Amino acid sequence: MKNLFVGNMTFQTTEADLKALFEPYGQVARVHIAIDRETRRSRGFGFVEMPNDAEAAQAMQALDGKDFGGRALKVNEARPREASAGGARGPRSGGPGGGQGYDRGGHGGQGGQGDRGGHGGQGGRGGGRGRFSNEDYSESPRQPREPRW
Repeated sequence: MKNLFVGNMTFQTTEADLKALFEPYGQVARVHIAIDRETRRSRGFGFVEMPNDAEAAQAMQALDGKDFGGRALKVNEARPREASAGGARGPRSGGPGGGQGYDRGGHGGQGGQGDRGGHGGQGGRGGGRGRFSNEDYSESPRQPREPRW
């Protein structure tokens, strides 16, 4: 079973179009086109799984660089997905002096990374033990609590 990466596709290319393009070279087990979560549009690349390695190699050789919908397709063997850096997404980091509401206690933004330092590190105050800790405010006078209405 070979998984082929197909890149540089038009955004209008459908899974049926891709399957029809690869079927003359052999059996196609699965077709997947990457879709953008927010716009719900194609991201311009996809994957085709072919059970026979020889047929997949033939399709790869024949279709790499082929004009499809006005674009030269890029077809090669898909590499396994690399492990993503956990927590790299999301609203945790702010701009310079920012912090997007996570920096409380008047520390001026902690270098622009909220109150816990940079991405993936243990830097900053508190070292990332939960959301806030008493050590975050160890050098500042006690802050008044906001009323809970």
